[in-house]
Amino acid sequence: MEEKRKKELAEIARKIRVGIIEAVHSAKSGHPGGSLSIADVLAYLYFEKLRNIDPKNPGKPDRDRMILSKGHCAPGLYSALANRGYFPVEDLKTFRKTDGYLQGHPDMKHTPGVDMSSGSLGQGASVSCGMALSNKIDNTGVRIYAILGDGETEEGQVWEAAMFAAHYKLSNLCWLIDNNGLQIDGPIAEVMNPQPYVDKFTAFGWNVVECDAHDFDSIDAAYTAAENCKDKPTVIISHSIKGKGVSYMENSVSWHGAAPNDEQYEIAMKDLGERD
Repeated sequence: MEEKRKKELAEIARKIRVGIIEAVHSAKSGHPGGSLSIADVLAYLYFEKLRNIDPKNPGKPDRDRMILSKGHCAPGLYSALANRGYFPVEDLKTFRKTDGYLQGHPDMKHTPGVDMSSGSLGQGASVSCGMALSNKIDNTGVRIYAILGDGETEEGQVWEAAMFAAHYKLSNLCWLIDNNGLQIDGPIAEVMNPQPYVDKFTAFGWNVVECDAHDFDSIDAAYTAAENCKDKPTVIISHSIKGKGVSYMENSVSWHGAAPNDEQYEIAMKDLGERD
C-alpha cells in the first residue's frame, strides 16, 4: 500500500478512536477497549475494502456486508459509520441515550449502515454464514465480512458456524478474530483458552491468515489473501492491543466495559491528538 494512503487511513482510524471516546464518555458507559483495538481494521474496511457501500443508500442490494459480531463494541462501528458519512459525527454523543438511535449494541432497524443487529455473542458468526450462502447461491459477487472477539470464540455456536462455512465452501466469507487477549473476566488464556486458532481453524477446513491489527500493510495483505482464496472461507487472526491509542487503556482489562471520567477523557483526547 502506498505511504500516502496509509497515512490517510491512519488519520481516519485516529478520528474513529476519537469518536469512540466521545461516545462512551457522553454515555458514561460502554466498551472502549475492544472498540479501540479494531479501529484500524474498521478504517480499512469502510474506507478501502467494502465494495458498493453508499451512505446515501445503506440498503444497496449489491453491497458487501460487515457484521460486528462482538456487538458490545458498537462505539467502534458507530464511529466508523459516522466518519464514513452514514450519519453526523456529532450524533456519537447521543450513544446509549434513551431518545437516541445509537443503542448500546448495533440495531439494523434504526441505525443507517448497520448490516446486522448483534450483541448476543456467537450469533453474528452464524448469520454471516447464512448471508454468505445465500449470496453464493445467487452468484451475486457480494462478500460477507464479520468481526468476532477472541473471548467470543469461547462460544460453541462459533465453531458450529465454522463447520457450516467450511462444509459449504463459503469462499465469499471472511471472519476476523480480534485477538487482543483480554475479555471482561481477564486474559482469555485463563478464562477459557480458545487457542490455538491456526490449528483449530485449519482442522475445520478454513483458510487461515494472520495480521498485525495496527499495520495497514499487514491488514491489506490479509484481506487480499482472503479474496484470493476461491475454495474455502477465510479467517484472519488479527493480533491487536486492547485500548490501542489511549495510554492508560492499553492492555488493561479494566477498560473492557468502562467509561472515562472528565479527567481521563482529557488525557485520552491528548493521547489521540485532539489536544495540544
